[in-house]
Amino acid sequence: MRHDILVFIVLAILISGCVQQKGDVMNLTGKNVLIIIAHNGFRDEEFEQPYNLLSQAGADVTVASSDTTTTRGILGKTVQPDIRIDRVQVENYDAIIFVGGVGAKEYFNNKTALSIAKQGYEQGRIIGAICIAPSILANAGILDGKKATSFSSESENLESHGAIYTGSDVEVDGNIITADGPQSANKFGREIGKALVK
Repeated sequence: MRHDILVFIVLAILISGCVQQKGDVMNLTGKNVLIIIAHNGFRDEEFEQPYNLLSQAGADVTVASSDTTTTRGILGKTVQPDIRIDRVQVENYDAIIFVGGVGAKEYFNNKTALSIAKQGYEQGRIIGAICIAPSILANAGILDGKKATSFSSESENLESHGAIYTGSDVEVDGNIITADGPQSANKFGREIGKALVK
């Protein structure tokens, strides 16, 4: 009798733990996310980790680049973009993410990319950028007075555009989420996911 009770209690605890773990998983069904990568030289982890995390949580993730031909990451990952950035309709997305890597410099002064960032911010979308990509947000004029982080090479540019550079791994200020590099890609993706479910 006591053995049966003990087994029942153990099973109840295990089931309870499973339920709790399930509850911790983000449900992003119905959310639309745009990830913008450089046509050449995006940082593989900074694309892959947020992409996998958000899509596995149920988000519909669209990949955009300056061209729809196959793109290549610094570490060799190839991606077939869904659309060109000049076809992006900002109002269709709940979050817009700019991936870093040396190739992201192609968007630093790209009018279309800067417009996407600015429109997204003004429409209250979640705007994310990692590694050197926060300079896109700075150049779009949306980091003025905002706490932000980036790869250290971009700190001066962020500050010159009015950002409060923190040097943190990930920084969240309102609807803007920035991160410092590939080692923070998973945390960056999680923060975007958390912001989407708020």
